[in-house]
Amino acid sequence: MRPADYDVERDTNKVQAKKTMKQLFAYLWPKDRSDLKTRLIIAVLLLVAAKVLNIYVPYLLKLTIDDLSLDEGLKLLPLALIVAYGLARLGVSVFGELRDLVFVKVVQHVQRTVSLATFEHLHGLSLDFHLSRQTGGLSRIIERGTRSIQFILRFLTFSIIPTLLEIAMVTGVLVYNFDYSYALIILVTIGLYILVTLVITEWRLKFRKTMNAKESKANTSAIDSLINFETVKYFGNEEHEFRRFDKSLAEYESAAVQSQSSLSLLNVLQVLVICTGLVLILVRAGQGVVDGSMTIGDFVLVNTYMIQIYVPLGFLGFIYREFKNSLVDMEKMFELKQVQSSIQDAPNAADVPKDMDPSVEFKNVHFSYNPDREILKGVSFKVLAGKNVAIVGSSGSGKSTIARLLFRFYDVQQGEICFDSHELSQFKQQSLRSKISVVPQDTVLFNDTIGYNIAYGFPQASQEDVVEAAKLAQIHTFVSGLPKGYETQVGERGLKLSGGEKQRVAIARALLKQPKILVFDEATSSLDTHTEQNILNAFKEISKRYTTISIAHRLSTIVDSDEILVLDAGQIVERGTHAELVSANGVYKAMWESQISEASNK
Repeated sequence: MRPADYDVERDTNKVQAKKTMKQLFAYLWPKDRSDLKTRLIIAVLLLVAAKVLNIYVPYLLKLTIDDLSLDEGLKLLPLALIVAYGLARLGVSVFGELRDLVFVKVVQHVQRTVSLATFEHLHGLSLDFHLSRQTGGLSRIIERGTRSIQFILRFLTFSIIPTLLEIAMVTGVLVYNFDYSYALIILVTIGLYILVTLVITEWRLKFRKTMNAKESKANTSAIDSLINFETVKYFGNEEHEFRRFDKSLAEYESAAVQSQSSLSLLNVLQVLVICTGLVLILVRAGQGVVDGSMTIGDFVLVNTYMIQIYVPLGFLGFIYREFKNSLVDMEKMFELKQVQSSIQDAPNAADVPKDMDPSVEFKNVHFSYNPDREILKGVSFKVLAGKNVAIVGSSGSGKSTIARLLFRFYDVQQGEICFDSHELSQFKQQSLRSKISVVPQDTVLFNDTIGYNIAYGFPQASQEDVVEAAKLAQIHTFVSGLPKGYETQVGERGLKLSGGEKQRVAIARALLKQPKILVFDEATSSLDTHTEQNILNAFKEISKRYTTISIAHRLSTIVDSDEILVLDAGQIVERGTHAELVSANGVYKAMWESQISEASNK
């Protein structure tokens, strides 16, 4: 790396570190939590008390040794000094434990608050972010970031600052009792130590970032493979997955070796600096004993003080390295919080009124996921309150996109989507979505019980309401026949259930929500004919209570719809009732005859 590039990277790292620490401090010193501020202040006072006592411990040891060195001291054991020495050491430990006890509430609260804020922010991001994210890498970023918070708070407050405080106090004691040469040796040693630590740590920071990136990549590869293990099995690609994962691990291994090699170099240089300083100061103290200006107790005092500050100083090097690493980890997590949702509530957005008429209208809607491919091209239609409109068409015609736009997962590029003559952006997203239930084509369930997954539509619902929704979705009989009933676990993504069973759970969940608008996106595609017919009969009753939009491939499921829209290449090419469209001898009739022919040939 060229010097200019290194300077730019170093300055960028400093700016990012300051920004990250500023964000963390906002959580550490919350405006609305005076109890946490009090705890932090008490913890700092206990810390100072422990350090003052710790400085006094070696001095008590010196007095004891000097007493025992005198001829008359041999006749009487300096019991008071020995007891005071023991009590002082006990006090250091007690103050330290009390400090940890008081501070743990602060650390855990900050950890909880940041984790919750990040989790909440991720759920607030739009669908396009979640479609492009890598779950494994994302989980590692959050895990490392959360863990780093506790490390930074604990060691910044109780290791870095206390060690610097102790160094200043020890230096002052030595200057007061002896001369300035001791302070000079200490300060030069510490200066060299800090210089070496800062320069090499900044240099090796890029290895840590690379290592984190490779670890996230390896974790993403592993989780992606395990989530899709059925696909792996279908194609017999276990060896391919092993090789792909091993390639990611090899990249991580290389980065980890570089990181450890640079760490070993740093450790050796740090120990060399500390040992050199320790030898010089002990030589100076030993000369003082020889020429009679110092006692044996003084020599022990100097040695003890040096160990007392150099050992933590060595640990301080480790703390600083880990502190920088933790900043990198935490920075990645805070970067997630900087990602803005592409779908935002308008400043004056309001809740959907409870008495609003649940009619839906698309007005000349144009939409594309990518600029080079338009999905909807001037789509216009209206669904009156209480009516059932079906949308049919070939794959890729834009049927499911209509459901996503209605749910406001995306905003249209041109045109309007209205709810009771009000454009969707006039309402808060959360309020709007509370009025709409969607039964998706691809049903994914939580790794919990059947009862939990149904109740997810309305978590406050009673068990009776859950059962009623299950009956409407034609799944109550099946669930009742299971050994654990509604407490039956569905497994990862609901894989312990069949496709039809998952779909019926999704239908029950949607009905339990009791929305204004129901959207069925191929809601019966995984059901057998008998179950499908039972659900369709239930739908006829259900549809009378709601405004219903049915997106269907199987035309037999939507023949009773009030209106059927035929989409082709993002445009409505036909519309009308089933009878009208069949008699029109157009696209719909061709689809209908094709499906009848397929059914008769089975």
